[in-house]
Amino acid sequence: MGTASTNSTKPAMRDSLIAAAFQLFLERGYEQTTVDDIVTLAGVGRRSFFRYFPSKEDVVFPDHEQCLADMTRFLAASADSDDPVVRVCDAARLVMRMYAENPTFSVQRYRLTRQVAGLRTYELSVVWRYEKTLGDYLRTRWADRRDGTLRANVVAAAVVAAHNHALRHWLRSGGEGDPLAEVDGALEFVRATWATGGQATDAPAEEAEDVVVVITKRSTPMWRVVREVESSLGEG
Repeated sequence: MGTASTNSTKPAMRDSLIAAAFQLFLERGYEQTTVDDIVTLAGVGRRSFFRYFPSKEDVVFPDHEQCLADMTRFLAASADSDDPVVRVCDAARLVMRMYAENPTFSVQRYRLTRQVAGLRTYELSVVWRYEKTLGDYLRTRWADRRDGTLRANVVAAAVVAAHNHALRHWLRSGGEGDPLAEVDGALEFVRATWATGGQATDAPAEEAEDVVVVITKRSTPMWRVVREVESSLGEG
């Protein structure tokens, strides 16, 4: 088989399946449309459908696997000097760009997802995978912090929430306006709240201030309490 012909036909067939699926979803409804209906309209066999999409749900979200792979590579290419919060905000912009490439399709998918409970559940699983990807990167970058895991989880969730706030606002408008400008504004809120700019606030755990707890009787003279504190701090 020729590589050139295979590469040229695969995207066309995949796009034909997506177009056929959404035409039927809009005409008949998602639940009333079967995989057989989709392949018949697209003029291909069932085997061709499952070569590209493991399930009917996957044809509704055909671009997320590639976007997740792009995000993972983008984060893996980070330099040690990059601010981790700025980097995950930039990674989230990749997702918004994916939606912005085809506003009509994105709006149709949003409206369809709002109507079908199973698709909303599927969408939540996709969102969780994005959040996990961001969180994994942040946990690695903040592994030397005492609060590294907590900080990573909170920031990853904040980035996803900010991105989705901007995305839903744009989708509800029917795809009007500039979605990239909207997500920039939302992510700036996260960046301003959490980014360190390379300052010393990202100090490792062992550099945190010591806390000394002294347990003593109420009747112990204060001078002896002070001496015990100084001794604990190595200052006696």
